[in-house]
Amino acid sequence: MNEHIPTIPRGRTGVFDLPTGLAELAAKGPVHRLRYAGGHLGWIVTDFDLCRRVLTMPEFSSRPDLRHSAIHEAIGDGQPPEERPGMFVGMDPPDHTHYRRIVAAALRLGEMRKLRSGIAGRAAALFDACDGDQFDLVSGLASPLPALVITELLGVEESVSHTLARCLEQMLSLESTADQVRAMFGRIFDELGEVVRRRRADHAPGFITNMILDGTLDDAEMTSVAFQLYTAGHETTTNMIALSCLHLLRDPAAAHAISGDDAAVADAVEEFLRFFSIIQYGISRAALKDVELGGQVIAAGETVTVSLPAANFDPARFPDPHVLDLRRGDRGHLAFGFGVHQCVAQQLARVELVVALESFLERYDELALVGFEMKTDTIVHGLTRLVVRRVGRP
Repeated sequence: MNEHIPTIPRGRTGVFDLPTGLAELAAKGPVHRLRYAGGHLGWIVTDFDLCRRVLTMPEFSSRPDLRHSAIHEAIGDGQPPEERPGMFVGMDPPDHTHYRRIVAAALRLGEMRKLRSGIAGRAAALFDACDGDQFDLVSGLASPLPALVITELLGVEESVSHTLARCLEQMLSLESTADQVRAMFGRIFDELGEVVRRRRADHAPGFITNMILDGTLDDAEMTSVAFQLYTAGHETTTNMIALSCLHLLRDPAAAHAISGDDAAVADAVEEFLRFFSIIQYGISRAALKDVELGGQVIAAGETVTVSLPAANFDPARFPDPHVLDLRRGDRGHLAFGFGVHQCVAQQLARVELVVALESFLERYDELALVGFEMKTDTIVHGLTRLVVRRVGRP
C-alpha cells in the first residue's frame, strides 16, 4: 500500500514552472500523505494558511533528529547533516531564541540599508570585469556578488570564500552521496573554524570579530553561526538574481516598466520571491504530539513538509498565482518561511536583490539573451548559466 503514496514532486517542464505534479497535488486538497527519502511516511501541506500554521505552532519542532527528509537522506531541506553547538536553525525556543537574537541584531533592515552603496559598487565592478562579446551573468554577477557581500559582512577572506562556495555547491547537490554531503559540511565547518581562530587573533572587522568581542558565544558556536549566515546569504540570493535577470531579459516591457523606479524594483523583487519560490522542496517539521490539520490527524513523531512553492501559488491567497505580476505589490509570501524560523538574513537578501537588479537594469539595453541552463540536481532552484551578449556585436 505504501508504494502508492507519492514522493515529493521533482523536476520541471520549464524554468518558471512549478515542480512537476505539485499544482495537481495541491488542487486535490491541502494535506497529503508523502513518502520520504528514507522510506518513512509523513505529510505534505500545500495550503497557504495551513503552511503558516505549521510554521508557527509550538507543536511542530525544527529539530533535525526528530524529522525526516523528503528529498535526500543527508541534505534534508537545507539543514546541516550534523548537529553542532550553535546550529540554531535546527533548534526550538528558547534555545533558538538565544542565538537568533544575537544574529538578528546585526541584520536589521536599517543596518542592511547602510550596505547599499558598497553593494552597488561591487556590482558595478563585477559588470566592468565581464570581458568579451558574450559573458555569463551567473559566474559574472549572480554568484560572486552575494559571496563577496556575506564574506565581507562576516569578516571572511575572499580566498576562503571561493573554497566555501565550491564545497557548498556539492553539499547542496542531490547527486552527492550522504558521505559526500557530510564531508563537504565538515570541510566548510573546518574552514570557518580556522577563520574564527584568525579573527580571535587579529580582530579584523566583521561580524565574527563582533561576536568575539561580545563574548557570549564560544568558538564552536560562532563557527556554527558563521556557517548558517554564509549558507543563507549565498546560494539562495545567487539563484534569485539569476532567475530575475532571465525573466527581465525575456520580457523587455517589464524591464523598462520598472527601470529607474526604486519602489517598482522593490515590488518586483517581492513578486520574484513569491513566483520563483526557489526553496523548491519546502521546509520540514516534526509533530511533537497528535495535531489535526486540514481534516487529517498528524501523529506525534511524523514529519510534515511545508511546500513553500505550493503555498505561494495558492489561488485563495494570491489571485492568478501563475501570472508573474511585477505590480502585484504583495509582500505576504512565504519565500523566506514564516514564524520564529523565518530567514534571519532576509533583509540582506532584499537589499542585494534590489541593488543587483538596479545595476542590471542600468545596462539592460546593452544586453541580449543568448541562452541559459537550468539547475536540475539541487535543493535550491536556479540557473547554472545565463549567457548574454553585448548588443551591436555579433
